Order: sequence, then C-alpha cells, then structure tokens
Amino acid sequence: MTFSLFLIGYNAKMCKLKGKIWIDTDKGSFLGYGRLLLLQKIKETGSISESARALNMSYKKAWKLVESINSQAPSPLVITRIGGKKGGGARLTPLGEKLLDKFQQVYRDFQKFLDKETEEICQIIKKAGG
Repeated sequence: MTFSLFLIGYNAKMCKLKGKIWIDTDKGSFLGYGRLLLLQKIKETGSISESARALNMSYKKAWKLVESINSQAPSPLVITRIGGKKGGGARLTPLGEKLLDKFQQVYRDFQKFLDKETEEICQIIKKAGG
C-alpha cells in the first residue's frame, strides 16, 4: 500500500490524498487494481481476448497477467477453454469470484478512507493558511 499527498498550487485550495492497494506474494504482484479490472472483464465477457480489447490491453499481456495470477494462487482463479467449433473462453473459478468480490470491497473501503482522510488533511492545511 502506498500513499501520496498531492497539493495543487501553493495555497492548497485543492488537495487530494491518493493511494494504491495491492496484494504481493513472494512471486510478486498478485492482485491490484489493473488485475481486478481484468478479472471483472473476464467474468463479464467470458473471454480473455475480449477483456483485453475492452481494457485497451494486448492479448499477450492479458494472458501473462492471468498466468501470473493463477500461478500465485493456491488454485486457479481463471479457467480457460481452448477454441474449437464453439470457440474458446475463460471463466472465473469459485475462488476467483470470491477473491474478486472481496478485493472489490476492500478497494471501495480504501477509496472511502482516502476521501475521508483527504478532507481532514486538507482542512488542516487550509487552517494553517496553506
């Protein structure tokens, strides 16, 4: 988790506390906002390629992200089907659905926290004459 405070202008009429939240494992980044969006799109579309297009991401990058996520989880979060007459596809596993839902909730709570703290920090700065 990282935080930064951005003050726009010297008088601090506008300020915004920003932060990022993600889950790391010993193998690297496991879940963060971008991967969350990819999982959500896979859930919606049933396709890694459609999800990549919707997110303006190359299919190769999306596939590598799915592989990274699956390799770090105790069991896969995304299951794929090879194409054929009916075409291929992808879907979230029950674990994938559960983690997606939980991480979305954590992300929403984190944004609420940042908004609340922004108000308090900016009030302190304004009262100090900044």
